[in-house]
Order: sequence, then C-alpha cells, then structure tokens
Amino acid sequence: MAWVILVRTLFVLAVTYAAFLTRPFHTLLIINLLAGAALGVIMLLIESRLRSAEVTDLLGALIGGAIGLGLAKTIGAALFWADTTDPRVTFLHSFILLVFPYVGLVMGARKGEWLKPARLAALFRDTAPQQHYRILDTSVIIDGRIADVCETGFLDGTLVIPQFVLKELQLVADSADSMKRNRGRRGLDILQKIQKMGGVTVTVSDIDFPDVREVDLKLIELARTLHGKIVTNDFNLNKVAQLRGVDVLNINELANALKPVVLPGEPLHVHIVKEGKEANQGVAYLDDGTMVVVEHGKRLIGQTVDVTVTTIYQTAAGRMIFARQRDEESASR
Repeated sequence: MAWVILVRTLFVLAVTYAAFLTRPFHTLLIINLLAGAALGVIMLLIESRLRSAEVTDLLGALIGGAIGLGLAKTIGAALFWADTTDPRVTFLHSFILLVFPYVGLVMGARKGEWLKPARLAALFRDTAPQQHYRILDTSVIIDGRIADVCETGFLDGTLVIPQFVLKELQLVADSADSMKRNRGRRGLDILQKIQKMGGVTVTVSDIDFPDVREVDLKLIELARTLHGKIVTNDFNLNKVAQLRGVDVLNINELANALKPVVLPGEPLHVHIVKEGKEANQGVAYLDDGTMVVVEHGKRLIGQTVDVTVTTIYQTAAGRMIFARQRDEESASR
C-alpha cells in the first residue's frame, strides 16, 4: 500500500513539474504550479473510479471511443469543401471531434457486458431451439401413469427410451414368474400406447455404457450425455441421481402434489376396508389412494362412515391421514 501512495505522489509532482517547466496556464509561476497539482489530483480521482469498473466496461469504452474518434475524423475529412476560416465551420469541426468520441465512450462502457466470454460464445452458438430430453426408466414405464401424463401434454420435450431399458423390459416380460411377466408386458403395451399418441416425440437411444453394469447408473450417465432429465418413480434412483447432479422428474412426487389438500378438522366420508397396524385401528383409502387411518375403526370394517381428520403426516412415500369417527369426535368435545 505504501508504494501505491508513493507512486501517486510522484505522479502529482511530475505533472506539477511539467506545468512549472512549460507554464501553459499563466505567466505567473504559482498559478501554473497550482493548476498542475490540481490536474494531477483530478487524474488520481479518475483513476480511483476506474479501478472499481469492470474490465469489459473499460474495454467497451476504449473500443467505443476509438470508433467514435474514427467517425469524427471521417466526417471532418468529408467537410474539406467548407471554409475553414469561418468560425462556425471551425466550431462544427471541434463539436464533431468532441461529440462522437464521447458518445462512443459512453455507449461502449454501457454495452461492455457484450464482451464477456459467455456473450461472445452465444453469438457463434447454434440458434436452433435446444432439444429437451426426458429419459424413461423401467419402473415408470411399468407403472403406466406416464402414459396419462403424456396424454395431458404436461411432459414436454422428447421422450427417450434407452435400449438397455427395453432389454430389461423384455427380460421381465419373459420371466418365469407370472406376476413379473405381466408387469413386463404391461410396460411394453404402455410404450406402444405412448408411441401412437399425437404430439409426443419418442425416440429409442442406442447409447450404452459397457463399463457400467447397473441400469440406474447407465440412466444417470445417459442423462448427463444428453443433458436431459430422468423420469422415474423409483425413490432410490431419485436420490442417487440428485446426488450426482442429474435432474429427476418423479411421478410419485407429481401425484402427491396433485392430491387435494386436507386440513385437520375437515370431515371425510370413507369406506373402511381393513384392519390397521395398531390395536382397534381401521384403514380406508381416498379416491387418490391416500391412506386414512381411523381410530377405533376396526369394528367398522366393511362400513362407510363419516370421520373427522385429526392429524396429517407427509412422508417420502406419500401423505397419511389420521382420523376418528364423527360421533366420537362430538362426544370428546
């Protein structure tokens, strides 16, 4: 810091000494010394302001000023036919020489952001609309709800079906287990249904990663390669992909977000279908699949009753509602 102060002091003294030698302002020595020192201090103030300016702004100001000066010289040369002895012509030449560099300087400084590397790269980048890829995994295909989401038009971009996912679906469809076989065939039917939909672009990707064995990790690598998002309802894949910096569209999270909001104290009309885990509990389900646990509802299995919501729990697997029968609620009050 001390050397900076020393350099600035020497600069002011140098300007003052130059004014002392040339005496450009007045015949009196003291006036030239004061004017030289003041000019040096003004330059230091300008320098302090420039230190806080962006490099791109300074570069833009220099380029704009140079262009403005070139235009001023060009226009001045074009007025060669004018009478230079006329004071108005002399003033016009001076005005042009001052105005154009000033305008170029100011405009260049304001538009200096265009000289940033990102902006410069954008000028040479392809202006075609960027493709948005949505990569389907095996679980979301077998689940089947993806077809309804595609049909509503909420899922934009190109649906990508990796070849290794198709291979996994085929293995499930050829399984000896009847349940797995039905699930695999259901997944293949869902894919055919999506391909036949209008307005939905589906492509099969042959990109594979032989060094990666697990299908979930292959999906993550494919999403990185295509700069796309994975569409899944697999909780574990969701977490792993997020840890690796890959965006995920989870169908279960979408379904939970679309469920109607139920608040404590609201009445519900439910049909109790089975016994709960705890003693005397009954379990019912709303139309959207939300579980409703009814206190002292074991004796009401198979009946449709009016209940009042007491507590709501939001878990990773979904929403769970606890309620009690309306008659018991009134009695407790």
